Amino acid sequence: MFILRDLLPPLQQAFSNTPQGQRRQVWFIYTLMAVVIPFTSSITSNLLRALRTLFGMEIESQRFYTFMASTTLPWRALWKTLWGLIPDPATLGRILMTLDDTISTKTGRKIFACGHFHDHAAKNNQTTYPWSQCIVAIGLLKQVKGRWASLPLDFRFYLMKKDIEAKKRNTKKRKKPVPFENKMDQAAAMLKGVFDFYKLPVLVITDSWFGNNGLWSRLDRGRNGDFHLLSRLRTNITCMIIRRRWRPVKNAGGAVPGNMAIGSAAWISVLTPTGSGQKRSLCFSMASSGMCSPIRAPSCSKR
Repeated sequence: MFILRDLLPPLQQAFSNTPQGQRRQVWFIYTLMAVVIPFTSSITSNLLRALRTLFGMEIESQRFYTFMASTTLPWRALWKTLWGLIPDPATLGRILMTLDDTISTKTGRKIFACGHFHDHAAKNNQTTYPWSQCIVAIGLLKQVKGRWASLPLDFRFYLMKKDIEAKKRNTKKRKKPVPFENKMDQAAAMLKGVFDFYKLPVLVITDSWFGNNGLWSRLDRGRNGDFHLLSRLRTNITCMIIRRRWRPVKNAGGAVPGNMAIGSAAWISVLTPTGSGQKRSLCFSMASSGMCSPIRAPSCSKR
């Protein structure tokens, strides 16, 4: 708890100097302390009980619930303040980042960014489209006391375009619908923000949903080494040999030589069983010179 004395005061500077901002900065700090204290689970009702019982705060239930559901908290400034408080965030000269999306089920019908999002991990006795929030999040991979940890750095609420066009109340901030952004745009914006803050190369570790040209193109195709992407290949992705040089076409009706497809990742994979019963695939790394070099990669799931 003593470390909070160094962490909490800088976070208070992110709030405005208005009476509402000063009130919210106090609530924000004490709410963080209530989350850290192993008093009970961190649901809103239990946090309110901790504020009243442990810290002696007199706060109305409706005002606290409105504060917790607020869409106007200065999250951008708060995140950047936290980034600056991380000692030595780089690993071997690079910022190691994780990227993924998740859903958080809710019950209230007025909660911002809620909708019926698909849950691909739902069990047989669970609905596949629960009422939930869809969150795209990034984290910093860093060794903490000898163990690897993922420290949350930023997040975005993903809202479906059809809900925004229908002007549902869950898609509005200050009574105005928010502009639509797909997950790739949100992820690229967060990663570029991290690079602009630290000024160091960023290595992104993610799953096959983000690990494709949809994200790579939005990161300016690596931007001369500023970004690197590490991901598994989808089994149906088409692997290409990239040709560096283009030969002029003499005949107007002749075929233009370009990139050559060599098949899907599942088709070119060479499956070799391991001692644990799992399988690894031998995939190919396509260099810009057109040469193919085999590398070991995680197993390609065939479904």
